[in-house]
Amino acid sequence: MEGEKIPHKMLSLDPFSQWMGIEILESDIGKCKVALTVRPEMLNSMGKAHGGVSYSLADTAFGFAANTHGKYAVSIETSINHIEALEEGDYLTAEAVIDVTKTKVGFNIIEVKRGEEIVALFKGVVYRTTKDWE
Repeated sequence: MEGEKIPHKMLSLDPFSQWMGIEILESDIGKCKVALTVRPEMLNSMGKAHGGVSYSLADTAFGFAANTHGKYAVSIETSINHIEALEEGDYLTAEAVIDVTKTKVGFNIIEVKRGEEIVALFKGVVYRTTKDWE
């Protein structure tokens, strides 16, 4: 399967990302940009977007980008820095801006933005299996 099509295949098989309302804006080899709008049920007890929202959005961009190389790639370590609080109605994008691919591992940095403002930075490491996307 062509790498830029893999994220669309993955989203079609991903009920969680579908429930989140995640859409794919761009995809290419080693790259993926996804987006969502923060809904009322995504807020925490302080009326701000739960940290898991930006984390999940970034994790989806990460997974989709890592798999564009054609092999099943599974997450082995991730972390996020939350920089700004997020509100209901915020339109967020997450984009894989760094993709370093080795034989068995891959490293990605994902920027989460509200407009042009970076609101979170996510780092992820994947293990690349020998299984091909078909």
